[in-house]
Amino acid sequence: MTPGARIAAAIAVLDRILAGEPAEKALVNWARNSRFAGSGDRSAVRDHVFDALRRMRSASALGGGRWPEATSGRSLMLGVIRAQGGDEAALFNGQGHAPAAVREDESPRNPEGLEALDCPDWLAPQLREALGPQFEAVMAALQSRAPVFLRVNLRLSDVDGARRILAAEEIETRPHPLSATALVVVSGAKKIARSEAYLNGVVELQDVASQAVVAALDLQDGQRVLDFCAGGGGKSLAMAALADLQIDAHDISYARMSDLPARAARARAEVTLKDTASLSGGYDLVLADAPCSGSGAWRRQPDARWRLDAAGLARLTALQAEVLSNASDQVAPGGRLAYATCSMLEAENGVQVAAFLAANPDYRLLRDLRLTPADGGDGFYMALLQRD
Repeated sequence: MTPGARIAAAIAVLDRILAGEPAEKALVNWARNSRFAGSGDRSAVRDHVFDALRRMRSASALGGGRWPEATSGRSLMLGVIRAQGGDEAALFNGQGHAPAAVREDESPRNPEGLEALDCPDWLAPQLREALGPQFEAVMAALQSRAPVFLRVNLRLSDVDGARRILAAEEIETRPHPLSATALVVVSGAKKIARSEAYLNGVVELQDVASQAVVAALDLQDGQRVLDFCAGGGGKSLAMAALADLQIDAHDISYARMSDLPARAARARAEVTLKDTASLSGGYDLVLADAPCSGSGAWRRQPDARWRLDAAGLARLTALQAEVLSNASDQVAPGGRLAYATCSMLEAENGVQVAAFLAANPDYRLLRDLRLTPADGGDGFYMALLQRD
C-alpha cells in the first residue's frame, strides 16, 4: 500500500469508529476485508488510527472539522498529518487509492483550551481536581504514544544481563527510575515478541507504573497472596518474580486467565488459578486491580476517553465498591488489602477507599501511591490497607 492508501484506509476505519464501532473491532474487520494489506500496512494503519484517537478534538479542528458534531475520519487524518508536519498535498492527492485533494473548506482551525488538550469537557473538573498543577502536562502526555516497557524477571536475570541479551538481538533498552525492574525500549520494539529474552521468560511486556505498584506492595517470602482481578496475570507474574510466594489468581471471568498458565511456565513461576467458588479466604495479601475507566492508560486505549460518559463512570464506581468489598472478605486477620486502578479520577481512587474505610473500621490505610503519565508510564493508583 502507498502512504496515501494507508491514510485512506485509516479514514475508513475511523469513520466506523465514529459510527460507534469499538476501535479494535473496526481494525480487525478492516484487516479481514483487506487481504492485500501486509503486516507493515496493518501496523501503519493502526498507528494512524490511534494517533487520531489520541487527538480527536485537536485533530478535528486542525482538519477543518469540529468534534463531535462535525468530525469525520477525513478531518481527523488531515488534522493528524498537519499536527505532525506531514506533506498533506502528497498524501491527499486523489491519485490511486489516496484520499481526494484537500478542499478550500478544509482549512485548519487552531484548537484552544480543552480542545487543544483533547480533554472531554465533562471530565475536565474531575481531572483538574485530581491532577492539580499537573493537569495540562498530563493531558499533553496523553496525546502521544506510550513508551514500550519491559519487566525484567529477577528470577532468571538481573537488569544488566537482560539488557545484554536484548542488545544481542538489536533491541536497545535503558533502565527507568520508576521501577528497579523496568526497561524502556529505545529501539527494536517490534522484535520483542520473537526475541530470546521474551520467549525464555527473561522479560515480560509490562508498563513501568504497573511494576511500581507491585514493588510498593512490600512482599515478603512465604506470604499467601491472591490476585483477585487477575485478568491476563501480569501482576501475578510480577509478584512471583519479587518473592517466594504462594500465589492464587482469580477473575470473575475465568476465561480471561486462559493464557496465564503458559505465561507462568515461561516465567518459571507457580500460579494457581481459582474460580470464585474455590476461594476460601485467609490470604496475607489480596490485590484487587479493579475494573476502571482506564483514564491513566488513554495513550494505549485512546477510544476509551471518548466512549466514557457519566452513566458509565457511575456503573464503574458501583462495581469497584463491590469488588473492594468482596476482595476484603478474602483477607486474613492481620493481612493486607491492596486496591488499585489505572485511573486518575478521585471518584475511582481516594473516594472509593474513604468510603470503604468508613464502612470497615477494622481496616486502616497504610499508604497510597498516585502515578500519572507525567511520571513516564501509565496513570495508576494503589492504596495499601491493613486489616487489624
